[in-house]
Amino acid sequence: MKINRLFEITIILLNKGTVTAKELADRFGVSTRTIYRDIDVLSSTGIPVYMNKGNRGGISLLENYVMNRTFISDKERESLLLAVKTLQATKYPELDIVLEKFGAMFKNTLNNDWVEIDFSHWGSIPNEKNKFNDIKRAMLERKVIHFEYVNSNGHRSSRLAEPEKLIFKGNSWYLVAYCRQRQGHRTFRISRLKNLEVRSEEFVPKILSGQQTEEMKEFSKPPVQLKLRFQAKVLNRLYDDFDDSFITENDDGSFDVDIAFPEDEWVYGYIMSFGSSVEVLKPEHIRKIIANEMKQALKMYE
Repeated sequence: MKINRLFEITIILLNKGTVTAKELADRFGVSTRTIYRDIDVLSSTGIPVYMNKGNRGGISLLENYVMNRTFISDKERESLLLAVKTLQATKYPELDIVLEKFGAMFKNTLNNDWVEIDFSHWGSIPNEKNKFNDIKRAMLERKVIHFEYVNSNGHRSSRLAEPEKLIFKGNSWYLVAYCRQRQGHRTFRISRLKNLEVRSEEFVPKILSGQQTEEMKEFSKPPVQLKLRFQAKVLNRLYDDFDDSFITENDDGSFDVDIAFPEDEWVYGYIMSFGSSVEVLKPEHIRKIIANEMKQALKMYE
């Protein structure tokens, strides 16, 4: 649409300073005559745009021109930036363009270097070959996707699904989709979703039922109240994972943590990740499970 082209031309001029009519014409797929008409329209609306002829000529804005931003306070601009930066950390597509427009609209008043957010794990592949791009495209175009998946029980499967919603919960991204194999809505953890392919087949969205979704069952398993004793050398990890109110320092320098977690394989693995720096005090059945897991692990090294 013409109004979008006019806005983008203004953004380009704010960021680049000077561009030629041919550059703009090539970018928007229109004639240079159309660009000249657009410049006339911008000028008539009060935007200080002008043209210079010659080898170094082109289309420019007055040097100190900044788009009207008085309706947004400094605090609101910083909040908007934090929101965009947070979403950018998920490798969500097209946010670089949004940040570019932020910079143009707020010019030198906006310092976007004060925050950097990265949710990715060490050793992960950036964006996993544009997984978010593909999921977004499939959602917008209502296209069926195919992928391989490993659920929380370690079971591998191949799925055809109709993607409907993205959820961020517990430091992880999940995809809500209608799974054709299970004939119902399921929630898939995106980090376990591999070899995603967007099919050409279109689908009609189904009404999301109130049934529990496959991956979210992990969050609704019966909790178990744990009492764990940690050595002081892992205090940094305790502060990473728990609020101060859950941590109690003992006279011998150790630390106790009382916390409730859904009981599953993840909890056992989490406790064992501390190695000899943690002891399960309660409950007794978890203490026995961890002891047995450690014995089984030790057999591999004997």
